[in-house]
This record gives sequence, C-alpha cells and structure tokens, in this order.
Amino acid sequence: MDDEPLALINMEKKLKEFNSIEVIKSFTNVKDLLAEGPSLDFQVAFLDIEMPGMNGLEIARVLKEWNKNIHIVFVTAYRDYAVQAFEINSLDYLLKPISKARLETTINRIQELLHLEEKSTPTLIKNKSLTIQCFGGFVVLHDDKAIHWRTVKTKELFAFLFSNLNSHVPRDTVIDALWAETDYKKARVQLHTTVSYLRTTLSTLGYLEVIQYANGCYILQLENFQCDAHILEHILNNKMETGKLDIEKAEALIQNYQGQYMATLDYPWVTSKANFMNNQFSLLLHDLVEHYTAIHDVKKREHILLLTLEHNPYSDRNIQQLIKHYIDVDNRASAIKVYNTFKSTLVADLGILPEHETTELFNAISLEV
Repeated sequence: MDDEPLALINMEKKLKEFNSIEVIKSFTNVKDLLAEGPSLDFQVAFLDIEMPGMNGLEIARVLKEWNKNIHIVFVTAYRDYAVQAFEINSLDYLLKPISKARLETTINRIQELLHLEEKSTPTLIKNKSLTIQCFGGFVVLHDDKAIHWRTVKTKELFAFLFSNLNSHVPRDTVIDALWAETDYKKARVQLHTTVSYLRTTLSTLGYLEVIQYANGCYILQLENFQCDAHILEHILNNKMETGKLDIEKAEALIQNYQGQYMATLDYPWVTSKANFMNNQFSLLLHDLVEHYTAIHDVKKREHILLLTLEHNPYSDRNIQQLIKHYIDVDNRASAIKVYNTFKSTLVADLGILPEHETTELFNAISLEV
C-alpha cells in the first residue's frame, strides 16, 4: 500500500518480476484497504509508512489483528521509523529508492520464512523437543542437540525472557538488564536486532510467534518444552496443595543435578532469580531429607545431605546435619573428614571459620575418637 500512485505502480512492477510472487491487490488509501482487506487471502503486506489519515505502522497493527501470521515489509524514504518497525515485528524495512538487488534480498527472506512455517507446523502439534536446563548453567537443547545462537546476546535475551516467562517485560527493563552500559539509542537498535535473531532461531525450531511486543512490553509465551526449574516449581507447588511430596519426580530431578541456578553465567540480572531458585532447590532437598529420615533410609538420606552441602558448600546448617547423620550411623571418621573439608573451604574461599555451634559439634566428636 502506498498513497502515491506512481510509487505504487513502480513497486508492483518490481514485485511482478519475481515469479514466486503474486500481487493480490494494491491500495492507495486506507478506506479501501479496511473495506476489502479482511476478505483477501495474502501472506505478506508491503506498506508505505508515511501516509495521510493512518500511517503504515498503525495499518500494520490492524493487519496483525486480522491475522497474526501476516508478514509486514515497510517501505519508506525515512530511516527514523526503523525502531518502531522492528517493534511491530516487521519482516523487513526498505528505504526508497529500492534497488532490485535489495528487493531480491527481501523476497528471499520471505520465501525462506514461509518455507520454515510450512515445515514447522506439524512440529508444533506433535512433540516436546525443546529441553531447557537452568541448573548448572543455561543449556537449551532441541532434539537433544544444543541450539546454535546467532550471537551471545541472543542467548542471553532468551534466558532473560524465559526467566520472566508469560510476563510482560517493559522494553526499558530489558535494555537496563542486557545493555546497561550502552547508549540508549544504540541499545534500542541492538535490542530489536537481537529480538529479530531470536525470533528467527525459535521459528526454525517450530516455535512461531512466541515473542510478542505490545504496549511497550515484550512477552515470551512458550509451550511444548521441558525445564528442570519448572519441574522443581511444579513439585513444590503440588506439595503445598496436597501436603505430599512426589518422591519419584523429586528423585528424577535431583538425579540430573548440575549445579546452582545459571551458575556458569555472568549475567548481572540473574542474581535475584538465582537466589530464589536456589532456595527452592534447598527446600526440595530438605523435604527429601525429612522423608528418608522418616522411612529410615540412611543411604539415601546421606546422598541428599551430601548433595545439600554441594548445593550450598558454605552453610553451617548443612554441615551440621551431615555430621549428625554420620554420628547416627556411627561413622565419626567421615564426620571429622567433612568438617575439615568444610573448614578449609570457608577459610580459602571466604576467609572465615565455621560457626561456634559447628565447631562445638566437631570438638565433641574429636573427644570421643
């Protein structure tokens, strides 16, 4: 659509030079588009941004309301609208005058995307092939193969949006988290480029239109995936509702324990979320210790207590529990060994000594040996 008839004719002529493209209809005014548009079957719309009455950005939003799968290509003589165009999730942004070579790049992009959509549709229905591991790092697998991220920031953006899954995150919040040290205007451009990369990556895996932008906020709405952090929350929420711990699911989760939440990542924004999730994991371990104590399964209780100390190696409470366990099973040699290791770790890493209660417990053991 273009309000300049000559420009519209020229654009139609260029598009018809591509055998793979069929021009369904062209419009020079918004009124005709709004009247006829809903009855037309089309996959891509080329929109001039600068038009009287309703500009191309506003028209794009209307088209997306008609059909969220319609792809938008903006055409304009001005660069100033690039950021807004990307926020609407446009496929491309063409600056006038448009060369055949540049238009060919856009057409190739359209064909590639439409091919991926046709190929990916069955995948959305039949499988749960996306596996996301948050404990120990942030690893995303598709069909058991690690995903290739276009850039480091693409992976970080996915991690950030996934940690806020199904929540509306203001654009500036995303910028503050991922591009705090970057000039604001540059950060916005980098954000929109990274969002585009992420959408493309997810689309190739069969996850279409899962990132939306509306009212100044991004939202990731993802289904058909498996995630250790989500399984943990489900187990704990179910225990709160029923009063019973699903031992089978809990054991399966801890069997694949890789370390603390996103432990290997140097993302400044992750600290608060990591503290919460690590506390949630500690709650699960505590519940398992109580369960194995109640059923007198000392072998499994020892395994969980060791895992508890691995999860939080600086906790006096954890080492005290483990020492008491070894006292209960008459294994004071192991009690002394874990205390000495714990003390060495505190001194080397934090420059502190164990708490008085821990030291008193150790001294009592030492006197008995």
